[in-house]
Amino acid sequence: MNFDIREAIAAEAELIADMSRQTFYESFASQNAPEDMDQFMNNVFTREALMKEVGAPGNIFLLAFLNEEAVGYVRMRDGMKHHEFANRSSIEIARIYTLQHSIGKGAGSALMQKCLEIAKEMNRQVIWLGVWEHNHQAIRFYTKWGFEKFSEHDFVLGSDVQRDWLMKKEL
Repeated sequence: MNFDIREAIAAEAELIADMSRQTFYESFASQNAPEDMDQFMNNVFTREALMKEVGAPGNIFLLAFLNEEAVGYVRMRDGMKHHEFANRSSIEIARIYTLQHSIGKGAGSALMQKCLEIAKEMNRQVIWLGVWEHNHQAIRFYTKWGFEKFSEHDFVLGSDVQRDWLMKKEL
């Protein structure tokens, strides 16, 4: 399939916020306690907070379209340093999601390819991300793209403290 990947504009903040909430819920609600999901969605991952990220300094948002339907997005964060990289320049893929009905159709790969192109254009030496240790499908996807685990950190979902793997790819 041929996806149109382009940088999002501020006017698409609502679309990104709604897609962010939908894809996060689709991806994790079945594996987490409803009260933890509700607490996270209503107090942290709010539509208003997500809309403020679009256009904020250091954020790059990409949208994937198939036949003019938005089916996925990426949030990249520049300037987020990790001590593991010492003085090497890096950029983070803070979120990369596709709508449930689009998983396995290539939107994620198209978005990842664009992330790598942007990182190289920006002369970054490392691209990195965090992924829930139990999200095996995503871990396989990142490994296929050459990412390797280098550390872990906590991610708080409601009252549940979870472990995220930190994965990187040298550019």
